[in-house]
Amino acid sequence: MVNANRLKVYVPVEVQFRSDGVMLPRMITWEDGTNYEIDRVTDIRQAAAMRAGGQGDRYTVLINGKQSFLFFERSPNQTGNNIGRWFVERKQ
Repeated sequence: MVNANRLKVYVPVEVQFRSDGVMLPRMITWEDGTNYEIDRVTDIRQAAAMRAGGQGDRYTVLINGKQSFLFFERSPNQTGNNIGRWFVERKQ
């Protein structure tokens, strides 16, 4: 059940692709234009965004030493340039 106090917020993310194909987010740009550098990715797994709804790859990241979750929602289209988009859960 989606919590009414949380929203899914789509955000621009700068990403690095390793030679083995792993996609690693490096910086998030918030709604107000503030950039947040990702210190480290500590975990990547398929998971549902239980509070905001949606499903995809959940990246556990450290930003300024604090743990946060960043989700990559894959596009259902198998062709084209849009492979998916990033979102975070925002508390209202």
